[in-house]
Amino acid sequence: MMAKKQEYTVKKSGLMKMPVFPEGTIFGASTSAYQIEGAAGDDGRGLSIWDVFSHKKGRTYNGHNGDTACDHYTRFSDDVAIMSRLGLDAYRFSIAWPRIMPEGRGSVNQKGLDFYDRLVDELLKAGVRPFATLFHWDVPYQLYRENGGFLSRETVGFFADYAEVTVKRLGDRVKDWITINEPWVHSTLGYFFGVHAPGKIRPVNWSRTIHNQLLAHARAMERIKALSPVARVGLTVNYTPALPAGSSAANRGVVDFADQILNRLILDPLFKGEYPAKVLRRLGLFWPDVKSSDMDEISRPMNFLGVNMYNPTRVAFAPWIPLLGTSFRQNRIPNREYIRNGKRYTSMGWEVRPESLYDVLVAVRDNYGNIPVYITENGAAFTDRLEDYRVHDEARVNYLAEHTAQAARAADEGCDLRGYFVWSLMDNFEWAEGYRKRFGIVHVDFKTGKRTIKDSGYWYKDLILANRR
Repeated sequence: MMAKKQEYTVKKSGLMKMPVFPEGTIFGASTSAYQIEGAAGDDGRGLSIWDVFSHKKGRTYNGHNGDTACDHYTRFSDDVAIMSRLGLDAYRFSIAWPRIMPEGRGSVNQKGLDFYDRLVDELLKAGVRPFATLFHWDVPYQLYRENGGFLSRETVGFFADYAEVTVKRLGDRVKDWITINEPWVHSTLGYFFGVHAPGKIRPVNWSRTIHNQLLAHARAMERIKALSPVARVGLTVNYTPALPAGSSAANRGVVDFADQILNRLILDPLFKGEYPAKVLRRLGLFWPDVKSSDMDEISRPMNFLGVNMYNPTRVAFAPWIPLLGTSFRQNRIPNREYIRNGKRYTSMGWEVRPESLYDVLVAVRDNYGNIPVYITENGAAFTDRLEDYRVHDEARVNYLAEHTAQAARAADEGCDLRGYFVWSLMDNFEWAEGYRKRFGIVHVDFKTGKRTIKDSGYWYKDLILANRR
């Protein structure tokens, strides 16, 4: 029988002890271009695969799309003012590839570059450090039509060209660059399960797009460093701890393979120059041809690793599932927040387990040489209500307080944690979930565009102030 929905019981933010981080830790917030910018057809911007995907019937919740989103393209000055009000040290945003190069290659749209020029200048004027992500899933649609996007090795070179164009314009002011955001998610949801753009379902596409994204990261990093030797360059992964679904030996036995699929599939090539052995053994039939020089390129040292962590995934032995033999149970009851057996779940149906963030940071320290890490996304969707001009989102305050405490604990134990970015600065277009899922610490009225700082935003401001010394 399904558990009845329960309310969260949380402490008020004023009663919480603020986590203390090492001196110099930066605190910021993250967004991505398609989720907030809007202005989809303005000033020469080309179509992305998400423009096309979100306009297809049944692909997103209620047919929602990013045509307008948060209208950040015209409201960016107001949004930077909110960042300043919150006391953010840094802002992680993504640059829309089709806004810079409408067809993904060739001609450059100067008006697109002008927008990011204005945004960067506004951030610096407000004392907010810009962290720019070059790719957050918005492949230019024309490029996708021509060669399948990252299905084609040819796109690796086009992506490096795009990185060069962008850094030439912004690199005198932007010193922190993330090449690609969550290559595993783009490949798995876009090319394996088909629930994200471009909506394809073929295992061979999955592995090929993973490899080509990693290679594109390496080539882009090379171009960035050549143009700006002082630039700091990294890649952001989604790190999803694998935990057994129950205590059976069979379930515990598949955890290592699940970790290889979920996490090490990206991390091992970056830091060890090889794909995980169990993955290749079981899925080698679907693996692309890898040139002998590819892994040397992919494993070139980065300045930092970006880590996005929201929740763990419970895994179970499932011999009936071909090749994998493993069941992944991230969403036991999707799209609902509830409590069951003492475990909390967000409105995405994701388990709340703060110690997983600690586990992730320790795993990076112990397995990959303690590279400098920025937590580039961490946050939660809950059911928010704007009442009397306030949003009392205690569940999110509790989530952030517990997770930042675990991050501070990891830093205290020697993990080289350089910064924490909450996801997200504001409510936005949440991909296939449309506008029904709210992750922001700033509420957005999607009819009027009005922004309202939530209680979680004020709590985050207090956290930042508590760590200023």
